[in-house]
Amino acid sequence: MRTTRAHLRPTPPARADLLLPTGDADLLVAVEATHASFAAAVVAPLVHLPAARTALLVPRGWQPPSAYIDHHRSTVHLGARVDIEPSVVLAAGHYTEIGEAAHALAEERGVPFFVSQHGALTPYAPPLPRAAHLLAWSEADAEFWTTGRQDVDVSVTGSQLLWGVSRLARTGAGSGGPLTYLGQGHAAEIPRARLAHAALTTCREHDAVYRPHPSERDVTSRAVLAAYERAGITVDRSDRPLVDLDTPIVSVFSTGVLEAAAQGRDAWVDFPRPPAWLGEFWERYAMHRLGSDPTPAPARPAVEPAQRVADIVRAAAS
Repeated sequence: MRTTRAHLRPTPPARADLLLPTGDADLLVAVEATHASFAAAVVAPLVHLPAARTALLVPRGWQPPSAYIDHHRSTVHLGARVDIEPSVVLAAGHYTEIGEAAHALAEERGVPFFVSQHGALTPYAPPLPRAAHLLAWSEADAEFWTTGRQDVDVSVTGSQLLWGVSRLARTGAGSGGPLTYLGQGHAAEIPRARLAHAALTTCREHDAVYRPHPSERDVTSRAVLAAYERAGITVDRSDRPLVDLDTPIVSVFSTGVLEAAAQGRDAWVDFPRPPAWLGEFWERYAMHRLGSDPTPAPARPAVEPAQRVADIVRAAAS
């Protein structure tokens, strides 16, 4: 009965906040989510964009950087027409409701839609929207994400996420203490049973501490964590930020491995009988397997990626 009522009950249209400057805005930046990866991809460039010309489409209640505090805020229905005429749009994609609305507006206006890469790419990453301009972490990522596409333009900017972490580098950090296993029980790319078995095996063999992903809060995840503890594995349930850890890191394909390496900490990947795509992923990001030399720090571009993203977007609006 609940399922039937849910199907019959009309779904209220999704809403977001539109932040507008006093004058005309010819730049639109969509902030689809509040995760750190989205903040690095689309929020960090805001400090390098002219606030007086930049409108924001954001989650309800989200607070922007100080330069945008005085923007007029209104709540809009994402399916309705938005009264703004940008000459360029920046987002992290078009697979969220906010991103989809921003892309629809770009298509309606016939203006460039820039996609700022916000995470490491697997074959399960959503496809790029039609005629997008990708702002990629690397040439390898650009080639991977645009395979078979002739309608997508590419600029390589580097990763703001990794660039920011690299500023926190600590000499000799993360080479001692117990190994920390970054959990990915939430990941859809690999069956949960295989992820759980891999984590259990690695933690047992290396006396590692299991650090669950913030998404590992559902009933099944809690049962798996309890099983780890019964097996004698320490589960780190603290909310301590990853950048504050001072231990070596291992995971299956977490971006945290690259973050740790960028910070100068020892980091590896590990998974028994990895599928072909996972091996390609490790190779593309130069992630080293546990038992070999630690993963090297990613290359750090000379220009801050957020600045580079802002420069490209601003030039397209000129």
